[in-house]
Amino acid sequence: MAPEVLPRPAACPACAVSPAEVAAPEAAPDGGNIMLSVPTVHCAGCISAVERGLEKVEGVSEARVNLSLKRVSVKADESISPADLVEVLSGIGYEAHELEPALLAEARVDTGGRDLLMRLAVAGFAAMNVMLLSVAVWAGAEGETRNLLHWFSALVALPAVGFAAQPFFRNALSALRVRRLNMDVPISLAITLAAGMSLFETMAGGRDAYFDAALSLTFFLLAGRYLDYRTRASARSAAQELTALEVPRALKLVNGQEVITDVGALNKGDIVIIKPGIRVPVDGVVLSGESEIDRAFLTGESRPAYVGPNQPINAGEINLTGSLTMRVTAQAKDSTLQKMASLVALAESSRNRYTSLADRAAAIYAPGVHLLAAAAFVGWFLLTGDLRLSINIAISVLIITCPCALGLAVPAVTTAASGRLYRQGVLLKNGTALERLAEVDTVLFDKTGTLTQGTPRLVSADTIDARDLALAASLARHSAHPLATALLTAAQDRGLAVDLPGLDAVKEVPGYGVRAYLRGVEVRLGRASWVGASAGETTATYLRRGDGEPIMFAFADALRPGAADLIPQLSAMGLKTVILTGDTQMAAEAVGGDLGLDQVIANVLPDEKLGKITSLGEQGHKVLMVGDGLNDTAALTAAHVSISPASALDVARVASDIVILGQDFSVIAECVKTARSARQRVKENFGLAVIYNAIAIPVALLGLATPLLAALAMSASSITVTLNSWRLR
Repeated sequence: MAPEVLPRPAACPACAVSPAEVAAPEAAPDGGNIMLSVPTVHCAGCISAVERGLEKVEGVSEARVNLSLKRVSVKADESISPADLVEVLSGIGYEAHELEPALLAEARVDTGGRDLLMRLAVAGFAAMNVMLLSVAVWAGAEGETRNLLHWFSALVALPAVGFAAQPFFRNALSALRVRRLNMDVPISLAITLAAGMSLFETMAGGRDAYFDAALSLTFFLLAGRYLDYRTRASARSAAQELTALEVPRALKLVNGQEVITDVGALNKGDIVIIKPGIRVPVDGVVLSGESEIDRAFLTGESRPAYVGPNQPINAGEINLTGSLTMRVTAQAKDSTLQKMASLVALAESSRNRYTSLADRAAAIYAPGVHLLAAAAFVGWFLLTGDLRLSINIAISVLIITCPCALGLAVPAVTTAASGRLYRQGVLLKNGTALERLAEVDTVLFDKTGTLTQGTPRLVSADTIDARDLALAASLARHSAHPLATALLTAAQDRGLAVDLPGLDAVKEVPGYGVRAYLRGVEVRLGRASWVGASAGETTATYLRRGDGEPIMFAFADALRPGAADLIPQLSAMGLKTVILTGDTQMAAEAVGGDLGLDQVIANVLPDEKLGKITSLGEQGHKVLMVGDGLNDTAALTAAHVSISPASALDVARVASDIVILGQDFSVIAECVKTARSARQRVKENFGLAVIYNAIAIPVALLGLATPLLAALAMSASSITVTLNSWRLR
């Protein structure tokens, strides 16, 4: 007899804790020999439940949950298999999938943010010390005392600038190698000339040195670069995550014996056993056995599909009920999952061609800055013949026109907006996501798991005869089928007994349903054809007592909270709303009609979703894609901007630019409003930068601004831009 299947908890004791209040403990990156994806953990209570549940297993020495990545790393004896741990987690209400740690190595979060923060700290500390030394010079120090203070400043400033400004130098050199200008070229030139001219003045015993200007410039520019980095720190490669989701091992049948084999070693013609609850490792065709397959993540179809001998099954699908024997028809490298990974990689490269507002401004601004500085040098040298004065004025022009304000215009706004959205349960993963979201005119929604919750619920459960529901639930408790779980939950919600006395010889028939005897009378719960009922288009299971008439239990997929409010708000903002799903036309139209979407497109495969988005892009539309499954991954990556819920599969969240941390989807409308407000703030920041330059450039060209005053003016413009950006909060 199959063990009782516990319903997945809708909430746990600590679910009231907001995401911002829960610190994410870090899982040991290499310590565990088993890595599992646990996509439904979302709070402190979930962490405790998962870790305690796994650590109770004999042979498990440690389990560590990483909440931000929704993974658990487990240290266990060799006798413990990943399938054992998946079963344990399923028993306490948490979905789990095995991941291959080796394939995740390249996807780990890099140390770029830490590197920028370290350089920022060095630049700030050095700038403060050099400014302290400069106070004595400003107070009137002369002769050898002034020269000594300049040399001390050089000893502090030159190594600090050489270390802290490396990100700008590297990017500038990369651009110059391909004969291109970006914002880092004038930045690097200004920093280098300010430091170099200051060293020349110090060696020549000159009156003024501007090491503090070079350091202040570096500090403010690094601050802008760090703000920009923070908005992108959580982005990882969706193709790598998709590959890591593949089942790393399979049960191969060799001379009648089951042998655990690496999936990569499977060849065409090999025989593989797929047990209930296991994800299919490679593409193949069923030789024997009958079962039902969950294809929701791959195709979006909400109803499990029956499979039997001679029927194909694909990598990534989940076997629900019966054991299957399968002949391999394609190696792992040619599987459905790998083809989807290739689609994702292709879509990622397409998205990376997007040019941000700051980069577009740099394309115009950088050449102009160089021309102005060159004109100032030539003009003053022709006018005065003084090389030192001409160089100082040219440096002042470079510093005062340094695109620090332009560099902060976008990241400062993005940081302010991301903070505002995070407090509402929205996580921005990409630095240009808000820019792109403000441009969208069409919103495409997946259905199953996105507009709907992806789990069936019994329709009109309160009106069903209590005796029928109790009997159906008593049979359903012996099956792991999603409809059986929904029946069991509905009966328990009504307080009905789900273990009727007199129910004997209970047996699940894979692919069909559950059969038993109640006081000598055969009772069946399952497929329409199996119990002698006429199947309709509605998702349903049927109960039959003996020769009695079959009783239908109909199911529907519940709408996600906030979906009904979201669609009218998007329409009011002038956005076209469309369902794009692999589910049936009837199921899609039912949801589309309830919500009032503009268009319904059903029965589409993953590559067809990608093709639809590509076609809309070629027509000039900017598409927002909202989805949650494997079948949405390529579409999420190819869209102009994409959103997924936190309950989505890992690969879908990775492919998305924005993740909704809560259940309520009405917050998507707030995302669009915030994006449009952020775009307005960015335009204002560019306007402020233009006004600043219109005033400051003539002052610098006339020789009225020293490099130090130019650095102070540049800093003032940066602060103004930052304050304007933080109005979004």
